[in-house]
Amino acid sequence: MSQPHSEVDLKPDLTDDVALITGANRGIGAEIAAGLAELGATVYAGARDPNDVTAADQRAVELDVTDDGQIRAAVDRIERERGSLDVLVNNAGIFSRSGPLHEMDEADFDRTMAVNLRGPVLLTKRALPLLLDGPGGRVVSMSSGLGRFTEGRMEGEYPPYRLSKVGLGGLTAYLDGEYGDRGLIANAASPGWVRTDMGGDGAPRPPSKGAETPVWLARFAPGSPGGLLWKDRERVPW
Repeated sequence: MSQPHSEVDLKPDLTDDVALITGANRGIGAEIAAGLAELGATVYAGARDPNDVTAADQRAVELDVTDDGQIRAAVDRIERERGSLDVLVNNAGIFSRSGPLHEMDEADFDRTMAVNLRGPVLLTKRALPLLLDGPGGRVVSMSSGLGRFTEGRMEGEYPPYRLSKVGLGGLTAYLDGEYGDRGLIANAASPGWVRTDMGGDGAPRPPSKGAETPVWLARFAPGSPGGLLWKDRERVPW
């Protein structure tokens, strides 16, 4: 079942909003940051090396999502400088090209879960007081078709990556159930197969296409649906 984008109310711009994007120095993350800045948002672009963020209309922030101190410092800086946070985009991720589970390297699993799941969980935890302080705070998390599991078997190797994205879907559903009544709008986006360092040169989609749906989700107006997975601006099953 899909839900066309025409049924969703969007904010016309993000002029009054503050956004934080992780992994914003390249690929889809850089395109999301640029898209939100173009809509007028004050954009904090998170990167492990802030010197990699060169856009004049973005504020570079040092943010390795596996570093609890950097998570705390990034959110504290936003609170100190702006006093609010309206949009959090959990974009940073890694892709371990692991074989099937019986061949999986445990270190690959631990690293993938640390970046793709633990990082978003702890960053969202830290950001929640700011996101809940105003109406319609949004959390957008980058998922994947490789993490979908409700329409049949999940097979084809890559268990660390797949299971991390299943967990990210669980986080999205949990945030909606726990905080949706308080105005939080949490959704996930599947960008498709995109030409990035992760997706490789053979992918059919450019990063700009992968960024379209998360930028659109960041525009959801108060009262919009949450706890869902979207691809190409339509709802898709987990």
